[in-house]
Amino acid sequence: MTGEFSLAIHALVFLSRHPGATQSSETLADNICTNPARVRKVMSGLKKAGLVSTKEGAEGGYALERPSGEMTLRQVADAVGARFVSASWRSGDIDKECLIASGMAGVMDGLYGELDGLCKARLAALTVADIEGRIFPPG
Repeated sequence: MTGEFSLAIHALVFLSRHPGATQSSETLADNICTNPARVRKVMSGLKKAGLVSTKEGAEGGYALERPSGEMTLRQVADAVGARFVSASWRSGDIDKECLIASGMAGVMDGLYGELDGLCKARLAALTVADIEGRIFPPG
């Protein structure tokens, strides 16, 4: 998993806590503790997914397109292309005669895909507002 998912959630919670105002990539980057170019890259995925809108100009920036309670973490993950369980290295070699060596990578890819799907299913039940509530508990 990369940091884009965390960055996106952070930005969406920040935007939710500042309703009616647009926030620049510089403002978001300062709060997230990263650089504005990275913020803009992630925010472009959120815009394509319809989660945020943009405004051009001196007072431009990003704003939520809908309430945070209507945005699932699965939607955010999909918008930024997040994978939660994967491997960059695979053991074995498909061209080897040994069934273990030739079959292990495919078996493990299937397992990683299954686990990633379970993570995303869980994220479909959580919203950006749920994350907000963990930071700002009601009461």
